[in-house]
Amino acid sequence: MRSVLAVGAHPDDIELGCGGALAAHRAAGDAVTMLVVTGGQNGPGVTAGRRREAEAAARSLDCLLLWGSLQDCAVTADATTIALIERAIGESEADVVYVHAPDDSHQDHRAVAAATLSAARHSRRVLHYRSPSTTRFEPTVFVDISAHLDRKIAALSCHRSQVENSAMVDPEVVAASARHFGAQARVRYAEAFVPGRFVWDLAAPISVTEMPDFSVVKMRTAA
Repeated sequence: MRSVLAVGAHPDDIELGCGGALAAHRAAGDAVTMLVVTGGQNGPGVTAGRRREAEAAARSLDCLLLWGSLQDCAVTADATTIALIERAIGESEADVVYVHAPDDSHQDHRAVAAATLSAARHSRRVLHYRSPSTTRFEPTVFVDISAHLDRKIAALSCHRSQVENSAMVDPEVVAASARHFGAQARVRYAEAFVPGRFVWDLAAPISVTEMPDFSVVKMRTAA
């Protein structure tokens, strides 16, 4: 069984970037923790409401939710942020870490990506996910989420304040993105990742189908 930590700057970032992969991890029997670094104080939506939405989404994905309590739009990759993420890695005993891609137009996303790379410097698997504000993204690792797209969309729908105010969280857009990456991965629906580090342990319960120029990671469902 793997232990997984997904790190996001704001409520709904994780579900957008890797919600399907987290659902696949849970189906495989892996333990999954979500760390949301800020409360999304700058909206849209009020902080208390966004917290309730995030808690509902975590329940939908059957994941443990941790809060960082940093200030939205003011995150820096300093010792405080690194220590926060380091503590979450230690508490969750994560051997897989998902986080924002570093090339992003949102300063919080860039800061969280940089801080996570420092905090996860001893981790064997660090995978960067795409956000709507990501500026450069050339994925080489894909997770087949064909059986889990509905759970990803259901988790995102919990973030009602975002769904109602942003086309980026529109279920049709989310499904289209998964179909796009699925076509690249030669499966129906996929999420895509850029590895910061990826150690392939051949003794672990994970199978990888190799194809030219990319790989598809399939999570085996527990009996």
